[in-house]
Amino acid sequence: MLERTRPEIESRVVVDRLGRTLHDLRISVIDRCNFRCPYCMPEEDYPEHHQFFRAEERLSFDEIIRVTRLFAGLGVRKIRITGGEPLLRKNLPTLVRELSAIQSLDDIALTTNGILLGAQAEALRAAGLERVTVSLDSLDDEVFSSMSGGRGDKTRVLEGISAAIAAGLTPVKINVVVQKGQNDHTVLDLLEHFRGSGVIVRLIEYMDVGNRNHWRADQVVPSRDLLAAIHARWPMRAVNENYPGEVARRYLYEDGQGEIGFISSVTEPFCRDCTRARLSTNGELYTCLFASRGTDLLGPMRAGASDEELLRLIGDVWSGRVDRYSEERDPGAAEAHVLHKVEMYQVGG
Repeated sequence: MLERTRPEIESRVVVDRLGRTLHDLRISVIDRCNFRCPYCMPEEDYPEHHQFFRAEERLSFDEIIRVTRLFAGLGVRKIRITGGEPLLRKNLPTLVRELSAIQSLDDIALTTNGILLGAQAEALRAAGLERVTVSLDSLDDEVFSSMSGGRGDKTRVLEGISAAIAAGLTPVKINVVVQKGQNDHTVLDLLEHFRGSGVIVRLIEYMDVGNRNHWRADQVVPSRDLLAAIHARWPMRAVNENYPGEVARRYLYEDGQGEIGFISSVTEPFCRDCTRARLSTNGELYTCLFASRGTDLLGPMRAGASDEELLRLIGDVWSGRVDRYSEERDPGAAEAHVLHKVEMYQVGG
């Protein structure tokens, strides 16, 4: 980790209307992606020449650093760099190096589809990145191709995971979005591949994120069903969370071959413990993954707002927060899922 020399913002605590503090910030550094996953960025809606944000419409690295320091002053200790596909953002290790100079941050991680990770893992680790999470929905060639929109290369993803382990970006985590009738039949094979490797697989219930995936409740595979199927093959035991508010329920294989996690936003919502804010590629602050609108921070920054003015704006947004979408979700009410929501690739998963 680099020596941290930037002056720190005086720390203050903000609490939302449900008593939740601000602790985690997810930063989407780019809205572009080299995959076309049907549940996030389907090809028919985002063809090859789709117009994403232009460079001048995105937060610059200096603006990201500035606003991150402000969030750190309001209690943020964990940063996750997301996209789109964040490794498409040029010179990303430069941003990581600057983020790692913020003294009060405890953890800087990145979520990626892994295609470009092999070439960048060492540079990212040297810059101060601590961990990576790789999105990988199946190891079956046909299923992988379908769920990446025909754009992915499984071999390169696995090479990226190996490179991340070699660089010390550990523990590497694998995020698997489990969708009934799509990849649920391949879950056990994926788990078997990573057992004993030190890689932590996390199984995520298919969610109604954004406006593009035509979500239905009958496409969800409940975590309890997955747990039962896995336990029947490899006995497991539950273990305590690593930190308050951790979204994944953790289990260890009884034979010592590693850990898996379950993220159950649909069947076991965890809104009451949510401490995460999200910053979109174009500088909008969102307080929920399922939010319908955000608060512009880029405009005020470029208009000359002071740090104190921005702190007040961010603090007011968080202190007025009442989001608990997953707890209020009614899977039987189809109209609830046609409401306009921010797209996942703009704010990270």
